[in-house]
Amino acid sequence: MIKSENLELINERIKNCNNCSLSLSRTNVVIGEGNENSPIMLIGEGPGANEDLQGRPFVGRAGNLLDKLLKDIAKVPREQFYITNVVKCRPPKNRVPTTDEMEKCSHFLIAQIEVIKPKIIVALGSTALNYFLKQVVPITKHRGRFKEWYGGIYIFPTFHPSYLLRNRSEKEGSPLFYAKIDMQAIGYMYNQLTSKTNLDLKKLIEKTEKGIIAAENRVNK
Repeated sequence: MIKSENLELINERIKNCNNCSLSLSRTNVVIGEGNENSPIMLIGEGPGANEDLQGRPFVGRAGNLLDKLLKDIAKVPREQFYITNVVKCRPPKNRVPTTDEMEKCSHFLIAQIEVIKPKIIVALGSTALNYFLKQVVPITKHRGRFKEWYGGIYIFPTFHPSYLLRNRSEKEGSPLFYAKIDMQAIGYMYNQLTSKTNLDLKKLIEKTEKGIIAAENRVNK
Protein backbone atom coordinates (compact mmCIF):
# COMPACT_ATOMS: atom_id res chain seq x y z
CA MET A 1 0.00 0.00 0.00
CA ILE A 2 1.08 3.57 -0.58
CA LYS A 3 1.26 6.01 2.30
CA SER A 4 -2.04 7.75 1.56
CA GLU A 5 -3.91 4.42 1.61
CA ASN A 6 -2.31 3.49 4.93
CA LEU A 7 -3.20 6.87 6.41
CA GLU A 8 -6.78 6.57 5.17
CA LEU A 9 -7.16 3.30 7.07
CA ILE A 10 -5.71 4.88 10.21
CA ASN A 11 -7.95 7.92 9.78
CA GLU A 12 -11.06 5.76 9.60
CA ARG A 13 -10.09 3.99 12.81
CA ILE A 14 -9.53 7.34 14.53
CA LYS A 15 -12.89 8.70 13.36
CA ASN A 16 -14.68 5.68 14.81
CA CYS A 17 -12.76 5.62 18.10
CA ASN A 18 -14.59 5.65 21.42
CA ASN A 19 -11.79 4.29 23.59
CA CYS A 20 -12.03 7.10 26.16
CA SER A 21 -14.47 9.70 27.45
CA LEU A 22 -13.09 12.42 25.16
CA SER A 23 -15.10 10.84 22.34
CA LEU A 24 -18.31 11.73 24.19
CA SER A 25 -17.74 15.50 24.17
CA ARG A 26 -16.01 16.04 20.83
CA THR A 27 -17.56 17.83 17.87
CA ASN A 28 -14.99 16.51 15.40
CA VAL A 29 -12.03 14.19 15.58
CA VAL A 30 -8.84 16.08 14.68
CA ILE A 31 -6.71 13.56 12.85
CA GLY A 32 -3.82 15.49 11.33
CA GLU A 33 -2.87 16.96 7.99
CA GLY A 34 0.01 17.96 5.78
CA ASN A 35 2.80 16.44 3.75
CA GLU A 36 2.82 12.71 4.39
CA ASN A 37 6.32 12.50 2.86
CA SER A 38 7.81 15.17 5.11
CA PRO A 39 10.98 14.29 7.02
CA ILE A 40 9.67 16.35 9.95
CA MET A 41 6.44 15.90 11.91
CA LEU A 42 5.03 18.56 14.24
CA ILE A 43 3.13 17.08 17.18
CA GLY A 44 1.19 19.06 19.75
CA GLU A 45 -0.88 18.23 22.81
CA GLY A 46 -4.48 18.05 21.64
CA PRO A 47 -7.20 19.97 19.81
CA GLY A 48 -8.61 23.24 21.15
CA ALA A 49 -12.04 24.76 20.58
CA ASN A 50 -11.37 25.93 17.01
CA GLU A 51 -9.76 22.64 16.06
CA ASP A 52 -12.72 20.72 17.50
CA LEU A 53 -15.13 22.80 15.41
CA GLN A 54 -13.16 22.56 12.16
CA GLY A 55 -11.64 19.09 12.51
CA ARG A 56 -8.16 20.39 11.68
CA PRO A 57 -5.05 20.81 13.85
CA PHE A 58 -3.69 24.23 14.82
CA VAL A 59 -6.29 26.51 13.23
CA GLY A 60 -6.99 28.89 16.13
CA ARG A 61 -4.83 31.71 17.48
CA ALA A 62 -2.08 29.27 18.40
CA GLY A 63 -2.24 27.81 14.91
CA ASN A 64 -1.99 31.24 13.33
CA LEU A 65 1.13 31.94 15.35
CA LEU A 66 2.61 28.58 14.39
CA ASP A 67 1.91 29.31 10.71
CA LYS A 68 3.61 32.70 11.00
CA LEU A 69 6.69 31.27 12.73
CA LEU A 70 7.03 28.53 10.13
CA LYS A 71 6.59 30.92 7.22
CA ASP A 72 8.60 33.91 8.48
CA ILE A 73 11.29 32.27 10.64
CA ALA A 74 11.68 28.68 9.45
CA LYS A 75 10.97 29.85 5.88
CA VAL A 76 8.97 26.67 5.26
CA PRO A 77 5.14 26.80 5.04
CA ARG A 78 3.11 24.50 7.28
CA GLU A 79 1.89 22.49 4.29
CA GLN A 80 5.36 21.00 3.98
CA PHE A 81 5.10 19.32 7.40
CA TYR A 82 2.74 16.68 8.73
CA ILE A 83 0.97 18.14 11.78
CA THR A 84 -1.02 16.26 14.40
CA ASN A 85 -1.53 15.93 18.16
CA VAL A 86 -0.97 13.29 20.82
CA VAL A 87 -4.74 13.04 21.43
CA LYS A 88 -7.21 13.45 18.59
CA CYS A 89 -10.23 14.74 20.55
CA ARG A 90 -10.51 17.98 22.49
CA PRO A 91 -10.23 17.66 26.28
CA PRO A 92 -13.06 19.61 27.98
CA LYS A 93 -12.21 23.26 28.68
CA ASN A 94 -8.86 22.72 26.93
CA ARG A 95 -7.42 20.95 29.95
CA VAL A 96 -4.25 18.87 29.63
CA PRO A 97 -5.08 15.32 28.51
CA THR A 98 -4.66 12.71 31.21
CA THR A 99 -2.04 9.98 31.03
CA ASP A 100 -4.82 7.43 30.47
CA GLU A 101 -6.28 9.46 27.58
CA MET A 102 -2.87 9.80 25.95
CA GLU A 103 -2.14 6.10 26.32
CA LYS A 104 -5.50 5.10 24.84
CA CYS A 105 -4.90 7.39 21.86
CA SER A 106 -1.19 6.66 21.48
CA HIS A 107 -1.53 3.68 19.13
CA PHE A 108 -3.03 6.02 16.54
CA LEU A 109 -0.11 8.42 16.83
CA ILE A 110 2.40 5.58 16.64
CA ALA A 111 0.64 4.25 13.54
CA GLN A 112 0.85 7.70 11.91
CA ILE A 113 4.55 7.93 12.74
CA GLU A 114 5.22 4.45 11.36
CA VAL A 115 3.54 5.35 8.05
CA ILE A 116 5.09 8.80 7.63
CA LYS A 117 8.53 7.71 8.86
CA PRO A 118 9.87 11.14 9.86
CA LYS A 119 13.52 11.70 10.70
CA ILE A 120 12.63 14.35 13.28
CA ILE A 121 9.57 14.93 15.44
CA VAL A 122 9.08 18.46 16.73
CA ALA A 123 7.37 18.13 20.12
CA LEU A 124 5.33 21.29 20.56
CA GLY A 125 5.12 21.89 24.30
CA SER A 126 5.72 19.98 27.50
CA THR A 127 2.77 17.58 27.16
CA ALA A 128 4.00 16.23 23.82
CA LEU A 129 7.58 16.10 25.08
CA ASN A 130 6.58 14.27 28.27
CA TYR A 131 4.59 11.78 26.21
CA PHE A 132 7.64 10.85 24.15
CA LEU A 133 10.08 10.80 27.07
CA LYS A 134 7.63 9.04 29.43
CA GLN A 135 8.61 11.40 32.22
CA VAL A 136 7.70 14.89 33.39
CA VAL A 137 10.39 17.39 32.39
CA PRO A 138 10.29 21.19 31.99
CA ILE A 139 10.14 22.38 28.39
CA THR A 140 12.19 25.44 29.34
CA LYS A 141 15.22 23.28 30.08
CA HIS A 142 14.86 20.87 27.18
CA ARG A 143 13.77 22.99 24.21
CA GLY A 144 16.32 23.21 21.46
CA ARG A 145 18.01 19.95 22.49
CA PHE A 146 17.55 16.73 20.56
CA LYS A 147 16.43 13.51 22.23
CA GLU A 148 17.00 10.23 20.43
CA TRP A 149 13.80 8.18 20.32
CA TYR A 150 13.17 4.73 18.93
CA GLY A 151 13.78 3.72 15.32
CA GLY A 152 16.48 6.33 14.82
CA ILE A 153 13.96 9.19 15.12
CA TYR A 154 14.98 12.32 17.02
CA ILE A 155 12.63 14.39 19.17
CA PHE A 156 13.16 18.16 19.00
CA PRO A 157 11.25 20.00 21.76
CA THR A 158 10.14 23.60 21.47
CA PHE A 159 7.47 25.79 23.01
CA HIS A 160 3.81 25.23 22.19
CA PRO A 161 2.44 28.30 20.36
CA SER A 162 -0.32 28.70 22.98
CA TYR A 163 2.41 29.16 25.60
CA LEU A 164 4.00 31.81 23.41
CA LEU A 165 0.66 33.63 23.18
CA ARG A 166 0.69 33.90 26.96
CA ASN A 167 4.28 35.16 26.90
CA ARG A 168 4.29 37.78 24.15
CA SER A 169 7.58 39.52 24.96
CA GLU A 170 10.12 39.42 22.12
CA LYS A 171 13.04 40.53 24.28
CA GLU A 172 16.27 38.56 24.21
CA GLY A 173 15.93 35.57 26.50
CA SER A 174 12.13 35.43 26.24
CA PRO A 175 10.30 32.22 25.24
CA LEU A 176 9.39 33.75 21.86
CA PHE A 177 13.02 34.71 21.29
CA TYR A 178 14.14 31.13 21.90
CA ALA A 179 11.25 29.76 19.85
CA LYS A 180 12.53 31.73 16.88
CA ILE A 181 15.97 30.16 17.31
CA ASP A 182 14.28 26.76 17.29
CA MET A 183 12.25 27.65 14.20
CA GLN A 184 15.39 28.67 12.34
CA ALA A 185 16.82 25.26 13.22
CA ILE A 186 13.66 23.51 12.01
CA GLY A 187 13.86 25.34 8.69
CA TYR A 188 17.54 24.50 8.31
CA MET A 189 16.94 20.81 9.04
CA TYR A 190 13.99 20.62 6.66
CA ASN A 191 16.02 22.10 3.81
CA GLN A 192 18.96 19.80 4.48
CA LEU A 193 16.78 16.70 4.73
CA THR A 194 14.86 17.46 1.52
CA SER A 195 17.76 18.63 -0.64
CA LYS A 196 20.48 16.08 0.08
CA THR A 197 20.66 12.32 -0.35
CA ASN A 198 22.61 9.96 1.91
CA LEU A 199 22.68 12.65 4.58
CA ASP A 200 24.25 11.64 7.89
CA LEU A 201 21.38 12.42 10.27
CA LYS A 202 23.50 12.26 13.40
CA LYS A 203 25.97 14.79 12.00
CA LEU A 204 23.10 17.06 10.97
CA ILE A 205 21.69 16.86 14.49
CA GLU A 206 25.08 17.67 16.02
CA LYS A 207 25.65 20.62 13.68
CA THR A 208 22.14 21.99 14.25
CA GLU A 209 22.41 21.76 18.02
CA LYS A 210 25.79 23.49 17.99
CA GLY A 211 24.21 26.32 16.01
CA ILE A 212 21.39 26.62 18.55
CA ILE A 213 23.84 26.72 21.46
CA ALA A 214 25.95 29.35 19.69
CA ALA A 215 22.85 31.53 19.16
CA GLU A 216 21.92 31.14 22.83
CA ASN A 217 25.45 31.97 23.98
CA ARG A 218 25.42 35.22 22.03
CA VAL A 219 22.43 36.27 24.13
CA ASN A 220 23.90 35.12 27.43
CA LYS A 221 27.18 36.99 27.06
